[in-house]
Amino acid sequence: MSEYINNRQKRKEALKNIIRQLHEGRTVDEVKAEFAALLRDVGPTEIAEIEQALIDEGLPEMEIKRLCDVHVAVFRESLEAQQKPETIPGHPVHTFRAENDAAAGVLDRLQKAMEALLQVPTDPARLEEARRRLAEMREYEKHYRRKEHFLFPYLERKGFPGPSTVMWAIHDDIRGGWKALAALLEAGPGEDVEDFRARVETVFPPMATAIREMFFKEENILFPTSLQLLTEEDWRAIRAQEAEVGYAYVQPGDQWPPEGVLVAPTPAPASVEVAPSPEARALVSVLLHLDTGTLSPEEVNLILNALPVEVTYVDENDTVRYFNRPRERTFLRPPAVIGRKVQKCHPPASLHRVQRILDDFRAGKRDVAEFWIQMQGRFIHIRYFPLWDEWGAYRGTLEVVQDVTDIRALQGERRLLDET
Repeated sequence: MSEYINNRQKRKEALKNIIRQLHEGRTVDEVKAEFAALLRDVGPTEIAEIEQALIDEGLPEMEIKRLCDVHVAVFRESLEAQQKPETIPGHPVHTFRAENDAAAGVLDRLQKAMEALLQVPTDPARLEEARRRLAEMREYEKHYRRKEHFLFPYLERKGFPGPSTVMWAIHDDIRGGWKALAALLEAGPGEDVEDFRARVETVFPPMATAIREMFFKEENILFPTSLQLLTEEDWRAIRAQEAEVGYAYVQPGDQWPPEGVLVAPTPAPASVEVAPSPEARALVSVLLHLDTGTLSPEEVNLILNALPVEVTYVDENDTVRYFNRPRERTFLRPPAVIGRKVQKCHPPASLHRVQRILDDFRAGKRDVAEFWIQMQGRFIHIRYFPLWDEWGAYRGTLEVVQDVTDIRALQGERRLLDET
């Protein structure tokens, strides 16, 4: 057994060394020629493990991201030879794969439309077709959001946070490509057709390549690794949350789970046929003695969910502990976020800003961080507040999000007596 363990460890170190050499500048062909025998049967979980090990040893995640396509090129032949684990319609991985199959066709149609447009950029019909195909492609956003908010948190809990940063950063590159291409198509070629062609060529081919490469990484690395690491209970919890985001191009099957029972990711109150009386509530409620009154947990929950703002609590360890569920919501807050580090809940490109706010709060440098954005025609006000206990210890951060579009439009007065 010890010999097996030693051999396995030596193999892992050898594979890590291959990745290190790529980052030091050796080419794919050079590495493949030298390590041909070792590369012959590398599996998807091994690749995920060695990349995670290198991150744990200090290799920046963005450095992994920069050369992840090179990593895949080295291991591609071995990965393509691996048998892919089967899944049942309704299982989250089966749905992800079905979306990828559909998205590949959508991307083909977009590419065809772009090629036709570049032949005659001044043709209004071709320009409109390209816009329509790009809009269709951007529906694939739901696929990325389900990965980021449902799959990645469960991988993080298994000790695999790498995909959360590396893949999410690639998603954001693709989103940036969509946005840039949409702006080009909206503006049209204008009078300088050649400049339009050149700008499209700098945006579309890299974006299309990134999407196709992500298909391969998901099918050959992410999904097999996830199927090995996550339990059936994990997958049921993911499945129970998926509708929060929705699906791109497809609908999940109904053959999984076999008995059709989904496990709620967070405890839900038991349902009753008849509402309990106030006396019954008093018997089962634990009263919370607050600074200015006494409430039961049920009443606290009702009050927080009735607020016209979204509230999220991150504790002193940067762990998301709570969010309310108001009637109107701006940002996705799935149950999978509970227990996740807040740094993992934001796109990698904005991580340094999030960290700076948290660091400033801990150091007592400021008592609020405030932002406002335009989002789908609405004006969103976002504020962060540090929380301090009576002994002066930092106890976490409160995020408050409010859609103030209608409030900003108010004029004059409307008094209580005017209510009819």
